Amino acid sequence: MNLAFEVDEAFSPGGILSRATEHFVPRSGQKEMALAVTHAIEGGRSLVVEASTGVGKTFSYLVPALLSGERILLSTATKALQDQLFGRDLPRLVEALELPVRMALLKGRGSYLCLHRMEMARQETCLPEGVSVRSLARVEQWSQVTRTGDLAELPGLDERSPMISMVTSTRDNCLGSQCLRFRACHVNLARREAMAADVVVINHHLFFADLAVRQSGVAELLPSVRIAIFDEAHQLNETGVQFLGNNLTTGQLLDFSRDMLTAGLQLARGLVDWQEIVGVTERAARELRLCAGRHYPGTKLRWTGKVPEGLPANDWQHAMGAVHASCLQACAALDTVSEIAPDFVRLHERAAQLAERVETFVNVCEPGCVRWVDVGMQLRLVESPLDISGAVKSKMLGASGEGEKTWIFTSATLGDDEKLSWFTQPCGLEEADVLRVGSPFDYERQAALYVPPSFPKPGDPLHSTKVAECAAVWSRQLGGRTMVLTTTLRALRAIGEALQAAFDQSGDLLVLVQGGMPKRALIERFREGDSLGGKGCVLVASASFWEGIDVPGDALQLVIIDKLPFPPPNDPLAEARAKLLESQGRSPFTNYFLPEAAVALRQGAGRLIRRETDQGVLVVCDSRLVSMGYGRRLLKALPPMQRLESEQALMARLGSLTRTCTTDCPHS
Repeated sequence: MNLAFEVDEAFSPGGILSRATEHFVPRSGQKEMALAVTHAIEGGRSLVVEASTGVGKTFSYLVPALLSGERILLSTATKALQDQLFGRDLPRLVEALELPVRMALLKGRGSYLCLHRMEMARQETCLPEGVSVRSLARVEQWSQVTRTGDLAELPGLDERSPMISMVTSTRDNCLGSQCLRFRACHVNLARREAMAADVVVINHHLFFADLAVRQSGVAELLPSVRIAIFDEAHQLNETGVQFLGNNLTTGQLLDFSRDMLTAGLQLARGLVDWQEIVGVTERAARELRLCAGRHYPGTKLRWTGKVPEGLPANDWQHAMGAVHASCLQACAALDTVSEIAPDFVRLHERAAQLAERVETFVNVCEPGCVRWVDVGMQLRLVESPLDISGAVKSKMLGASGEGEKTWIFTSATLGDDEKLSWFTQPCGLEEADVLRVGSPFDYERQAALYVPPSFPKPGDPLHSTKVAECAAVWSRQLGGRTMVLTTTLRALRAIGEALQAAFDQSGDLLVLVQGGMPKRALIERFREGDSLGGKGCVLVASASFWEGIDVPGDALQLVIIDKLPFPPPNDPLAEARAKLLESQGRSPFTNYFLPEAAVALRQGAGRLIRRETDQGVLVVCDSRLVSMGYGRRLLKALPPMQRLESEQALMARLGSLTRTCTTDCPHS
């Protein structure tokens, strides 16, 4: 029996999948994708698949991969999706297929409890702000019963907690085999299990971090894996460029200082003036941050010459010199105590690495890269390649090891042309096979699109005010169930504050704003809506909420997008990519800015319809979508929704959704 026949049978009525899931419905697109994955596996080919929402792409790649009997590396975008694949989808299929498969979950070291650093934290006399003795004791208590050490298993731990950095290791501060707790190390246990497993689930961040430094275990896995699958592959390029360049942050310098002070006072008190050495490094880091002045948080400063744009050259060069000197001074001090404990050997290596990074940023930028400074609470110096095509061709496709490896890349949104050029070109996959599978949803019946005809221009300061005013009216008509997606953090704050002010007095709807609580808690409260007797919700969010958010059913029936999501033209990375296209005689707008906007718009619109029974309305508060010539390309990128031509039609549609919900909702 060949693989294609087994896969075809699995997706047929009465097949394996109908027994693996209660609500399985045979879908032609799902089987088409599964058979394409099968042919890629059989031929050792690279395959790029855009599988629209509702296709069921997870089973489409898992079934043929598992039935092939080959070893599999499966990478997805986030740790939450990793947990879902490892904890729900994979076990369900493995059981249905009756396969003797060993599975392993491998995350970055920052996801695992470090026993050594937990013990060091316990001895600290002054805990950082936000970390209490009680919370640390709770981690210690949990450490006695956890087998994996995965902090995702610790109930009630906020992913933003400052305690996490105290009880986890980084590549910089890990002691490796010299650590006294090396044998019990949770990171090493996870790696050992991954090396022995048939299916290993990782995330894109870990993959590229490992590709950059060859130290996290994935590089060891790759040669022995015949099938590598990347789900949510649309994030690959942006994730890759984060790790394949260089970066130096004032936060790294301050973390190093804190670790040096802790180790010095606990293990070598009196042998070195630790307070003085650490003070010099901390002052240098803070002086470097002060050089950037009071820029708006999230500002990116161009850096095409010796100094970032707009910063005083003398101050910057003096601050960089002070940071370099403080790292060398720390090296000299640590050298005198290096034989006392392995902590000092690792700290010495970190100081030398930091000094080396400073030298990198003092020298000229590498060819084919772009350099900038991110300004926030800390300063982040970045040097990044323009895309990952070189790394993919040399370190992935060109280094497959023995035999022909199969590479599968899939997502709901990978471009707006037949070749999926938005994804394949920057990822170096122009030679890969390409497949586009449409959604099984009936968008013309389930969804409608409205573009307000008379709205302030996107650059008008009154634009966000108008979005908030209209969102208040529309969401009140619907009783909540509204998500407002913004293109900038500035608009997020303006619209969020205006909506909160609008509903504070009436109290009929609850306004949730990104940043007000952890992301997971925001989504859970929004999904809950008024189903448990609470208020209907309006969620205002930006950035990561444009994708990967799944709110099926009537909890979300109105998505409002404030502006067309073009990349900011003054972003250093966007600017460098545009200049490269210009040098090639190509149009930056047509070949970069427009495809980026099309993909982002599809991602945002994709939050609306998640199931065959969902209904809703998408509102785009940007008249350019219908007034500009390029709007046709953006409209084509959206699902074929019914067009609403007036606000009266919009209100009527929202009213019909309200009546449908009141009649049909199980909690009514």
